[in-house]
Amino acid sequence: MITFDRVSKRYPNGREALTNVSFSVHSGEMVFLTGRSGAGKSTVLKLIALLERPTRGSVLVHGRNTNALKSRHVAAFRRRIGVVFQDHRLLPDRPVFDNVALPLAVAATPLKEIDKRVRAALDQVGLLGRERSLPQELSVGEQQRVGIARAVVSKPPLLIADEPTGNLDPDLSLEVMRLFRRFQDVGVTVIVATHDLHLVREFGQRVIVLEQGQVQGGAPPDTLPSLVATR
Repeated sequence: MITFDRVSKRYPNGREALTNVSFSVHSGEMVFLTGRSGAGKSTVLKLIALLERPTRGSVLVHGRNTNALKSRHVAAFRRRIGVVFQDHRLLPDRPVFDNVALPLAVAATPLKEIDKRVRAALDQVGLLGRERSLPQELSVGEQQRVGIARAVVSKPPLLIADEPTGNLDPDLSLEVMRLFRRFQDVGVTVIVATHDLHLVREFGQRVIVLEQGQVQGGAPPDTLPSLVATR
């Protein structure tokens, strides 16, 4: 599903975000990406979603080398990846239905199919019946679930999440992670970047630890500062 082969990423300002990073994630696996703020977690996700390209090395997603992917194919490539953000990134003036439907509308999906898929996605996250609500009428946890519904409405085989529980209390954080686990149970590959080691231990999935842009061996350290990863 995903392979990083000796990947390095240097940004235009000279900062080396990743250095010689190698790892693989198998289809249907759920993996936690952990590390302190600035360790490179968000950069890894951006490379997977083709929001960035590596400076050196290769990133393979769905068997395709992202460095070799031409610009005209990027949109189709990204439609196979669901992305969940910490800050939801919902359109405040659009109801829940429109927010969830956005990826399908961009892909020119027929209206009947949009209606069917949006309702199915909202049902999966426990928000069926809230289609006409505006984001500000929802709790923070409900807003995050809308973001998850939007990420999975296109039925992508890969779901990535960048600090998805950073603004949530412990109970809501568990609820969100259980949603991700349910998607993994039906075959979706899930990668979650998080600094919350309590959640990591709760779910007992494989962990990739980043430190100063490099992959570290072994389990994550016992304590990490509660800081949001630098984007």
